Amino acid sequence: MVTVEQVQGWDESFQEFFLEFSHHFGRVETRWQARKYLRALMAPIERRNGWTLAEYAGDATPDSMQALLCSPCFDRDAVRDTIRARIVAEIGDPGGVLVVDETGFIKKGKRSAGVQRQYTGTSGKVDNCQIGVFLAYHAPAGRALIDRELYLPKSWTDDRDRCRKANIGDEAAFATKPQQAQAMLQRAVDAGMPFAWFTADEAYGQNPGLRDWCEQQDIHYVMATRKDHEVPSGLHTTTRVDALIAKIRAGAWRRISCGDGAHGPRVYDWVSTPIRAEFPHGRRGWVLARRNITTGELAYYVCFGPRGTRLRTLVRTAGARWAVEESFQITKNEVGLDQYQVRRYDAWYAHITLAMAAAAFLIVTRTTENATSKHLQTVTRTA
Repeated sequence: MVTVEQVQGWDESFQEFFLEFSHHFGRVETRWQARKYLRALMAPIERRNGWTLAEYAGDATPDSMQALLCSPCFDRDAVRDTIRARIVAEIGDPGGVLVVDETGFIKKGKRSAGVQRQYTGTSGKVDNCQIGVFLAYHAPAGRALIDRELYLPKSWTDDRDRCRKANIGDEAAFATKPQQAQAMLQRAVDAGMPFAWFTADEAYGQNPGLRDWCEQQDIHYVMATRKDHEVPSGLHTTTRVDALIAKIRAGAWRRISCGDGAHGPRVYDWVSTPIRAEFPHGRRGWVLARRNITTGELAYYVCFGPRGTRLRTLVRTAGARWAVEESFQITKNEVGLDQYQVRRYDAWYAHITLAMAAAAFLIVTRTTENATSKHLQTVTRTA
């Protein structure tokens, strides 16, 4: 049962949390509105649109909320960087894993920045939507979204008039999703983010540019790939990853959990085999395979990391991909990541950044509560 003292404590914690980045809102009224927006995002309301957020905040109309999202006094990237630093302070771990993934935001019209008919896993089909590419952080103490980019298809970047109508600057050029992932990884590295591995699905694992960049930067990775992906297998030969795995003896497979899911440990059969090629920094490469213990279905990964890396480490890294899905679920359900009603490019970044900030506060609060609970249990046992 939640006590009055706990609620008061959370309110005080929120004030301290907001003060960490409140100076990135250049005007007092913008700062005040941002505070109300964040509080409303975390409120127990069914939908978090302009009207419901305004109503919860006590505004007569949603005009002030909409003005906040379009305000030039809101340094969106500076707020993002402060939130990332707070996440590191709360759950940072040298063994952390960075995870890139994307999610779709279904739209009806054609004027929202970046919208077009494209495939999204949100609906599992080609749909009229925006695509956001996100970087998540997974550590033993928790997980959180720490960076974001809105994907702009060529149908947008090739039409500058259309871009200007959505407040997309002329400097915003076309970038593939793997290029956006690389930019976010670079920001995490520049910020001194503590992590040991990077993982992503096959849309990124199939991209040689991203893999080569990670290898040159000595960013260790486990990325999913297709079965027809070819890797070096000799002096001048390449072999499909499924063919390499097919040559491995049956007794080499190991049954390992890659982490807990919604229904308990996610257990599969796993095996790896070295890639016969020279890698930068004296590292090694592997092909990793996962086999469903019920259906026998296979999935494949390409890996890069330190010599002597154990199979269990590669498996844990591959399994860390579920962290971004959990982060999407939390930020959509708890703070309305996908419940915005904006069309402008800058407004998208504003809402998404504030939703990430609201989710970060929930993570900070949960981490603090868990630490307090463990301390009380220890005191009780030793009393």
